[in-house]
Amino acid sequence: MTLPPTDAEFDALQDRATSPDSGPTFGEVLQRRMGRRDVLRGALAGTALAAGLGPALVAHDAAAQGASASGAAAPAGGSFPFKELVRVADRTHHVAEGHQTQVLIRWGDPLFQDSPAFDPLGQTAAAQLRQFGYNNDFLGFVPLPQGSRSADHGLLCVNHEYTNTEVMLPGLVPQGQERIDWSRYTREMAEVEMAAHGASIVEVKRGADGAWAYVRGSKYNRRVSALDTVFEMVGPAAGHNRLKTSADPTGRRVIGMFNNCAGGITPWGTYLSGEENIDGYFVGKIDQSHPEQRSHDRMGLPSGRNPWGRFFDRFDVNKEPQEPLRYGWVCEIDPYDPAAMPRKLTALGRFKHEGATPVVNGDGRVVVYMGDDQRFEHVYRFVSKGRYDPADRKANMRLLEEGTLFVGRFDADGTLEWLPLVHGQGPLTAENGFRDQGDVLIDARIAATLVGATRMDRPEDVEVHPRTGKVYVTLTNNEDRRPEGANPLSAVNAANPRPANIWGQIVEMIPPGGDHAAARFTWELLVKAGNPEKPETGASFNPATSANGWFACPDNLASDGQGRLWVGTDQGWGWIRASGGADGLYGMETEGPLRGTARLFFQTPVGAELTGPCFTPDDRTLFVAVQHPGVDNVEKFTASGLSATFEDPGSRWPDFDEKMPPRPSVVVITKAGGGIVGT
Repeated sequence: MTLPPTDAEFDALQDRATSPDSGPTFGEVLQRRMGRRDVLRGALAGTALAAGLGPALVAHDAAAQGASASGAAAPAGGSFPFKELVRVADRTHHVAEGHQTQVLIRWGDPLFQDSPAFDPLGQTAAAQLRQFGYNNDFLGFVPLPQGSRSADHGLLCVNHEYTNTEVMLPGLVPQGQERIDWSRYTREMAEVEMAAHGASIVEVKRGADGAWAYVRGSKYNRRVSALDTVFEMVGPAAGHNRLKTSADPTGRRVIGMFNNCAGGITPWGTYLSGEENIDGYFVGKIDQSHPEQRSHDRMGLPSGRNPWGRFFDRFDVNKEPQEPLRYGWVCEIDPYDPAAMPRKLTALGRFKHEGATPVVNGDGRVVVYMGDDQRFEHVYRFVSKGRYDPADRKANMRLLEEGTLFVGRFDADGTLEWLPLVHGQGPLTAENGFRDQGDVLIDARIAATLVGATRMDRPEDVEVHPRTGKVYVTLTNNEDRRPEGANPLSAVNAANPRPANIWGQIVEMIPPGGDHAAARFTWELLVKAGNPEKPETGASFNPATSANGWFACPDNLASDGQGRLWVGTDQGWGWIRASGGADGLYGMETEGPLRGTARLFFQTPVGAELTGPCFTPDDRTLFVAVQHPGVDNVEKFTASGLSATFEDPGSRWPDFDEKMPPRPSVVVITKAGGGIVGT
């Protein structure tokens, strides 16, 4: 029997490129456009800071949750005047001096009055469906009452991306070993994991004492799961023959969503959630002659991280070869109506969605920006056909069903062309395998490459600046970049001079006159991540960035009401190589003489990822999600010196109870004594 990949192996699988080597890479374009100017900028950043190799791995425990050594004061005139953290890697979390943290809700916490207490040794699907899910990612806050600007009372919308089986479930890894013994894995365990996926909608309130609490038993509380939640397929691909299965001959109903990463909140108060690494949920292998093989190959299907297909036919591509086509979409959920059926928006295309950031354009059309998180994939934009009406929420709920999907081509002259993915235009014809618009959207990746979109370095979250209208996209990393003389599509260049780019970068996309529907933008490079004290990395930060402020592997983005950009990182299993410190949240200057300066504000426990930064409307509360604490590459922190397991994790955050495994959780950050977070 072929064993499913471990977490580390699956992480590596997600990094492999499935995009064909055709068309210029973003790195080549960047070299032609940015070469001399960015080399100078990188040299300046590399010499402006004190010499040294950067912080070494620090393995220690803070005496108190949230305590840490203080870093440097902020540069004069900066937007982030907090005292910066010192980069560390230990078993707890840390926040900048003058701020305080509170764990708001944890995996397994009861959501309803009849929810059972969390029992890590006696988990059941029935219990998990009534409890907060696992690996919280995107967070969105919508105020209560509906339509208000309340900053003290609202609904928290939370993605539950995936599960770490060996750390979530007891008894699966034999003592002294590092791999799951899959003969111990049961259908009941699979159902628990499926129930832990999806989303939670949770009512939250700030009390008179300033502390936040979630409301157990709220009429708004809801669990959306991969196990039993029915979704409606809407848009041009709904009902398509390729979306029909034996369980759903209509092609319009699908059970569940999974691997939901980043997302967005619409102007009409719904919650967008993007399905990302769907390949890990399917097993089997269809014949190369099968009509869906091209589609499966382009999505990396199947990689079989979760062996659910042993128990459920819909996850076995030999039995249901079209089932995977029903995943990889942006989902829309109405948090104000727990009875409303969630929907999958086929007009926004199918790929590995990271983020779905909406903005109302000046002409009233709604634009949604999206990244496709895999090496050499693309950046997308959807423009609605209809226009937003603030007085007609019902009509607004249909806006994302019809419009045009575009993909970006970053040209060497600094322009960004948005290429429409429309059936019958250019190569998107029957001769190339696209019989209709449904085919184009189902195979958006294939269509994007055919029209000449730029192959990017893992596009992840996208954020629209609330004041300037500029659009930022994180490119997390791309270790497939090769040395000079290799394939020119992946060779090093002046702007990406590292044979293995393990640090990533942030690109700024500039709509002309703030017109997000324009066919042509311009673009700039905001920063190249990595340690600027090491010239060989080619990192480019503003020289005012301290030895603790630079970061690696930018992922999630957020803007606050002050017009400040915040960057969360995801270094994954390579965090020791990338920075030597745990993942965190950084304030990022985007304008003025300090443009390109970053400051470390919050750090996660070791082995965790910082996700979902989200502010209340008054900027006095920041919610962040900490997922998979004590899991990624924590052999220096486990008692056995082996990979993390349920019995021996790298941290038992946030409970620090020997009877409890690590629990992904939402953390509230406020300023001590009140005030704007990050000041």
